[in-house]
Amino acid sequence: MLSGIKVVEICGIGPGPFCAMHLADLGADVIAVERAGQGTGKTKLINRGKRSVAADLKTAEGRELVLRLIEDADVLIEGMRPGVMERLGLGPDVCRARNPRLVFGRMTGWGQHGPMAQAAGHDNNYISLSGALYHNGTPNEPPSTAVTLLGDIGGGALYLAIGLLAGVLKARETGQGTVVDAAIVDGSAHMMQLMLSSRSSGFFAEGCQRGNNLHDSSHFYSTYRCAGGEYITLGSLEPQFYGLLLEKLGLQDDPRFARQWDKKRWDEMHEHFAELFQTRTRDQWCELLEYTDVCFAPVLSPTEAAQHPHNVARQVYFERDDMLQTVAAPRFDDQVVVPGPIPRVGEHTEHVMAALRDPAASVWR
Repeated sequence: MLSGIKVVEICGIGPGPFCAMHLADLGADVIAVERAGQGTGKTKLINRGKRSVAADLKTAEGRELVLRLIEDADVLIEGMRPGVMERLGLGPDVCRARNPRLVFGRMTGWGQHGPMAQAAGHDNNYISLSGALYHNGTPNEPPSTAVTLLGDIGGGALYLAIGLLAGVLKARETGQGTVVDAAIVDGSAHMMQLMLSSRSSGFFAEGCQRGNNLHDSSHFYSTYRCAGGEYITLGSLEPQFYGLLLEKLGLQDDPRFARQWDKKRWDEMHEHFAELFQTRTRDQWCELLEYTDVCFAPVLSPTEAAQHPHNVARQVYFERDDMLQTVAAPRFDDQVVVPGPIPRVGEHTEHVMAALRDPAASVWR
């Protein structure tokens, strides 16, 4: 879908490389500029579908390589602290002087300005400051982070991808590129908009304390431990789904569960459910509740998820070079796109350099 989009990635860690991989998954031509001498020859799963060039950006040769690459590129992605690219001589003004159509994508945690802009941080710091972490988990436990999913990927990489593609559309219409300031604190805050819109409904009431909301505090929208130590999730929110859940559990005539939204009794009902779900294994609960309108799913590890019949039917996971991977998402015309191979660090340096030296050749596919 993104065939013809040309991307130069100044490799870093976390959300920037994921964003570039996502664009490559969708058909963009991505050249990853990696630090010379840093594990040359190694493969990185996050680099799949890209071409890898090794360069030292602190040298004139390294900087000129990047400037030559961006002359005919649509996008540049970088994830340095604010000001680093400028100090390297590769800031937006310099790059866009070479290519006015260039969309200059900047991926940071705190953003390009503000009191925190120069401070170090990680995923959990950004989502805690944005407010996105606050309601995660139960009232009696510290808020829990979903590894890097909520911040680095959800609030960072995917927002950067949307911004870059919007910038490319603008450049194609006007001939002028733009600078995309993608900050994880901004993106993860924006992801809360649906939750904020639910304040008046009581799901997340104004000024409510942690845990005093639907998720994990109610008995019908929560995660439970099973016999054997594995887990399942319930999302039986609507009355018809809740009614079916009670029927499946044999509780349809139990007066304690008749009033689904009696929050004063949520703790008691949650405790009863917790005891009940520990009487059977996860597989046994799957036999009873999976593929029904109860709104149920087992909590699976990535390896288990790759083997689940639904994911197998949709070909969500695949293995290449003894590494478990996921296919590209989303899908277009119901086609499963298997991403490109994973390059070794610096694998394409000689080819790209040769193309840049030949006026008749193009470095882009």
